[in-house]
Amino acid sequence: MSEENITRIEQDGKEFILIGTAHVSKTSAEQVKTVIENEQPDAVCIELDKQRYQSIVEGNRWKDMDIFKVIKEKKASLLLMNLAISSFQKRMAKQFGIEAGQEMIQGINSAKENNAHLVLADRNIQITFARIWGGVGFKGKMMLLGQVFAGIFTKETITEEDLEKMKSQDSIQSILNEFTESFPRLKKPLIDERDQYLAQKIKQAPGEKIVAVLGAAHVPGITKEIKKDHDLKALTKVPPKSKVPKIIGWSIPILIIALIGFTFLNNPAAGWQQMLSWLLWNGTFSALGVAIGLGHPLAILTAFVAAPITSLNPLIAAGWFAGFVQAFVKRPHVSDFERLSEDVFSVKGFWKNKATRVLLIVVLANLGSTLGTIIAGTDVLRLFINNI
Repeated sequence: MSEENITRIEQDGKEFILIGTAHVSKTSAEQVKTVIENEQPDAVCIELDKQRYQSIVEGNRWKDMDIFKVIKEKKASLLLMNLAISSFQKRMAKQFGIEAGQEMIQGINSAKENNAHLVLADRNIQITFARIWGGVGFKGKMMLLGQVFAGIFTKETITEEDLEKMKSQDSIQSILNEFTESFPRLKKPLIDERDQYLAQKIKQAPGEKIVAVLGAAHVPGITKEIKKDHDLKALTKVPPKSKVPKIIGWSIPILIIALIGFTFLNNPAAGWQQMLSWLLWNGTFSALGVAIGLGHPLAILTAFVAAPITSLNPLIAAGWFAGFVQAFVKRPHVSDFERLSEDVFSVKGFWKNKATRVLLIVVLANLGSTLGTIIAGTDVLRLFINNI
């Protein structure tokens, strides 16, 4: 049996066999099957968390998604990003005529066939994203979203040579490669911390012989980290939200209201002009975001009316209201959720599918409202200074 892409480690009376794979490689899947059959391990560790494992084994999981609950729990952006990354992997897999994550599916099946204990060894993807998201500011968040979607919706095909290069990268890292060069500190939550988490889970796997199916990017790190002990609780702790955004979030509305109030006292006409500017800039840009998302006219109107109000209250957002109206008027059907796996292949599919369109409307309405707040706030300040 070829030992290519296989790393063997003996430690504390256990043998660990690490298989470095590409997440869309047919050869990797075949190698996983061969290694598990030949080695007959006590346990098989796979680079999946519970959420992604369920996504693989439950093909109809989208049927049960409550779009209203997603909006209410403020998970629209996260879900949209998860779908976008899934789109990237599925597009590559389709090009090469295989299933995305086929090597993980093979690991699951081979573990069952060979009576090995299956270990879900990766950290929850939402925790990883939360730790990434907390590491960048507003500009970084916009760049991150742009990088993800730019990498996903490119029309370029992927060559066999590119696929081989991806064997040295994590599936998420492959999309965020350029972004991590701009923000080197993201390597810690994206790769380094997961190396530590994976290494500890592999060490704790039951039995004396353990096979681990991993993206090849993690193998060097795990080889080093498996010699150490790591605190899984610390690695899964979501960083506390900074108080700064909350302070800024409440300071801006208070400042805007104060500026308009003072202007009204000195020059009522200028005060009315400030109010009009606030209403029009906020409402127009938020409504424009919904229109770009091909929202229903009622959703566009809702964004226009809600944005000037929600911009003065950090606890609510225009996108929520626009999203609720869109979901109510153009309620996604079971068929929309069933088609998600196909529709996320393209930009057109994201806009065409009623479920993803609701998510887009929530995100775009909020982005529009944020931009409108910046422009309107600047104009309110200008009018205040002019009338001092």
